[in-house]
Amino acid sequence: MRYPARCMTRLNKPAPTTLQKLWKELLEPIVFAVVITQFVATLVGVDGVSMMPNLRDRERVFVPKYETWLHKAGVGEFSRGDILIFKPPREASAKIANLNKSALGLYTYRPFLIKRLIGLPGDRIRIEAGEVFVNGVKLDSSWTTDFWREQGCWDSQSPLATQATSNQAGVMPDQAEITVPPGRYFVMGDNRTQSGSEDSRLFGPVARRDVAGRAAAVVWPIMRKTNAKYDCAADRVAELSGPNVLNWRTLGRPEGFQTLKTALNR
Repeated sequence: MRYPARCMTRLNKPAPTTLQKLWKELLEPIVFAVVITQFVATLVGVDGVSMMPNLRDRERVFVPKYETWLHKAGVGEFSRGDILIFKPPREASAKIANLNKSALGLYTYRPFLIKRLIGLPGDRIRIEAGEVFVNGVKLDSSWTTDFWREQGCWDSQSPLATQATSNQAGVMPDQAEITVPPGRYFVMGDNRTQSGSEDSRLFGPVARRDVAGRAAAVVWPIMRKTNAKYDCAADRVAELSGPNVLNWRTLGRPEGFQTLKTALNR
C-alpha cells in the first residue's frame, strides 16, 4: 500500500518528548497569553462608579498595551482627556484603605485604578467650586458635570471641589494649586460627587511608570441601558432604564480637552 508523501512524513515523525508535550500543551499557551496581555493588548474590568456616567461598574475596556511601552521608550505621550489604568502611589496605598487590597491574607497589593488624565508634567492644576483649571484656563467639564447637575449631587463645596489636593487622607497637604512634577500625571474620576472618586486630589499625581495603559474602547457588555439615575445619598447607581443600545464604543477625549489645548497653544 502506498501513502502520499505528506502522510509518510507524519508516520515517520518521532513521538514528542515529555518536555515537548509540556511546552506545547501547557507552557506555550501561557507564555503566549502573557506576551499578548503584557505587550500587545488586554481587557480590564471597571470596578465601581468613579468614572460614571461615562463608564459603569463591571464594564470591560480594551487596553492597547503596546502604546504604553512605546511611551515608556520615549515615543509619544498620553494626552489630556485619556482614560488611564494605573496603580496609585505606594505612600497613598499605605494610608487609604481602598487602595490597599489583600490576597487571601497572604500579601497586600495596590489595585489598579481607572481615571481620566487631567494634567501633564509641568501643568498647573487648580480647582474652584467644582471647576478645573489647567494653566489658568478653565476646562469645560460639561461632558460629566452636566450629568451630575441633573442628578442633584454635583460637588462644588467640599475640600475636593475647592482644592487641587486635600489633606483628608493624610497623604497630600491642602493646596489650592499644584504643579504636576516631571514624569507624573494628575488624574481625576468623572464622578464629581463629594465621595465619588479617590484620585490625585487625595493621593497626588501618579508616576508614569505606574501607568498600565489607556482605555481605548468598551467591549462588554454588548448592550447598555441608555439612562442611569444616581442615588446621591448612597453613592451608587439607583436605576438603569430606557432602551438597550449597542455598548461597543471607542473612548475618545471629550471636546473640552481639545478646546483647552487650543487655548493653551495661543
